[in-house]
Amino acid sequence: MNNLIVAVAAYLIGSISFAVVVSRAMGLADPRSYGSGNPGATNVLRTGNKLAAILTLVGDAFKGWLPVWLVVHFGARFGLDSTAIALAAIAVFLGHLYPVFFRFQGGKGVATAAGVLLAIHPALGLATLLTWLIIAFFFRYSSLAALVAAVFAPFFQVFLFGPSRISLAVVAMSALLIWRHRGNISKLLNGQESRIGDKKRAAQAAE
Repeated sequence: MNNLIVAVAAYLIGSISFAVVVSRAMGLADPRSYGSGNPGATNVLRTGNKLAAILTLVGDAFKGWLPVWLVVHFGARFGLDSTAIALAAIAVFLGHLYPVFFRFQGGKGVATAAGVLLAIHPALGLATLLTWLIIAFFFRYSSLAALVAAVFAPFFQVFLFGPSRISLAVVAMSALLIWRHRGNISKLLNGQESRIGDKKRAAQAAE
């Protein structure tokens, strides 16, 4: 029963779309109505409002971090184990991808996944973030960096802490994140994906 409560609570927290909430609070257009249509920080940035994009990024990462961190640090008091951690991780991630409060139109999950991994263990989150930074620096594709980081995250989890139910949750998150980036994969293969800092392509993608 406690595991079910954890899963439902985590899903509801994940269903808070900060891209939509921040945009409404700051008088911006709904991020699902322009650009890529993705309610995430990158799309919010297309409005030119950097503060809104930063708040969206921080909010999405924080909501992924919070429920998992709470279970990791306080779950034992309520008889919760690694199963509850795994459920919290996948549930909050699913909430972001398919938010019940926003007609199940969610984002791609990069920031939320980062928050989840940092909550599972800072070393796991930092290793995955470092992977993202390396790929982004050398290739200047944000989506490619996210895809490579998603592939490596389960290996980092198993290498650092061994196989477990949490490892299965990380695998599931990575698979979902890759699935949500299938459009970006197609663009990468066709040479149509926007590079980081490529204002011309970013502007074309927003049209």
